[in-house]
Amino acid sequence: MADNIDNMYVLITGASSGIGASLAKFLAGQGQQIFMTARREDRLEALSRDIREQGGRADYLAGDISDADFRVFLMEKVQEKGRLDVLINNAGFGYYGYFYQMQWQDAHNLLAVNMEALAHLTRLALPEMVARGSGRIINISSIAGALPNQGIAMYSASKAFVDAFTTSLYRELRGSGVTASALRLGPVETEFYKQARQKENGGPVPAERFAIPVERVNRALWRLLRRPRRAMYVPGWLSITRWVEPLFGALIDPLGPLLLRKAKH
Repeated sequence: MADNIDNMYVLITGASSGIGASLAKFLAGQGQQIFMTARREDRLEALSRDIREQGGRADYLAGDISDADFRVFLMEKVQEKGRLDVLINNAGFGYYGYFYQMQWQDAHNLLAVNMEALAHLTRLALPEMVARGSGRIINISSIAGALPNQGIAMYSASKAFVDAFTTSLYRELRGSGVTASALRLGPVETEFYKQARQKENGGPVPAERFAIPVERVNRALWRLLRRPRRAMYVPGWLSITRWVEPLFGALIDPLGPLLLRKAKH
């Protein structure tokens, strides 16, 4: 697959805005064929048209990936178009606030998108990839997976799942020609934070003030495609976060409630 890095067929979930939309435009500009999915068809249509006007190749299918039947249908449509080289599990959303105040439907939807859909789509994509001996699974994760702090109980748990799942897959797939990688992001400038604020009983996420431009994610993912590895942090210095909880968890414990109350008021 490394020999064909400029002509890959890439499926991107959550592609109607934010990181997913930016990746779609960037990868199309690098000569890749893009297949996008998200719920908002109007945005997918506009993005697909924009990519084609710029000389790129893009198709899309609108739907809700929290629905298992849609996921199966999506993968069938993708594989009708050609050989899937790269699956980018990008779709996801968050919530910031007290877990006991979180509406259960919001929690259920978060788990369905951030965990279930990611695992199911990966399961649907892998058999063909393994059979031919090439392919990439890239799961968009977060440093929150290793930092289970106040206000992000469900989101952090979902990203811890993504990290563990991806690490296990990476080890299972050694020698198969297929790789699984986690892109562990810090805060990124997208609609993610706006959506978190709009959830019932949700609130502003303090990390938003430290967000980096989404273009940095594009460049990091391109490096990951060219040189696969188990995990990559963006920005790179955030690799230190893996040691924060083991070393300083006992100090963070008493601060958690105080920080959340301050952020919510």
